[in-house]
Amino acid sequence: MHPNPLFREHDRAADAALVDRIGFGMIFAATPDGPRVAHTPLLMGDGGTVLFHLARSNALVRHLDGATALIVVNGPDAYVSPRWYDNRDTVPTWNYVALELEGPVQRMDDAGLEAFLHAAIAKHEASLGGEPWRAEESSEKMWAGLFRGIVGFELTVAARRPTYKLSQNKTAEERARIADRLGDAGNSALAGWMRSVAA
Repeated sequence: MHPNPLFREHDRAADAALVDRIGFGMIFAATPDGPRVAHTPLLMGDGGTVLFHLARSNALVRHLDGATALIVVNGPDAYVSPRWYDNRDTVPTWNYVALELEGPVQRMDDAGLEAFLHAAIAKHEASLGGEPWRAEESSEKMWAGLFRGIVGFELTVAARRPTYKLSQNKTAEERARIADRLGDAGNSALAGWMRSVAA
């Protein structure tokens, strides 16, 4: 993550909001076969935990319970051109939003996994609008098959490393111009982050 303290977010609620907003991330852990990563939906749990599930056949599954792992959540990102600065005698950069959460992992029991799945489905179905699909629409056979194929985990956050690199080292006028140009280039998500995070 970028070492400049200007790009650090110190609000823990912002971590939860980013996980909630993105809802997807990567789980990294060391294994006897070398480092491995898995991509998975994420949900914030109670008391500083992050919930996720993996396919039972995923190489990480047999190594996660009791291990320390790293979750990475990537927000929007984009190239920033020097042409948008007051002084063009500089170099390009990249603006981005990212969060690293590290801590011990525990495997969920069946009840925890069931609760996680229902909460995740309700959250994501609500974001689509219209008549939501409900888990109860799956047959018992289909749902049982899903359950046999996945494993739920909970990471307790022991360390956090958020980076919101949004041109905070530039003037307010330059930041506004960069946000406008990013929006013009089709990256309205990053432009919105730039406008919402104070320098």
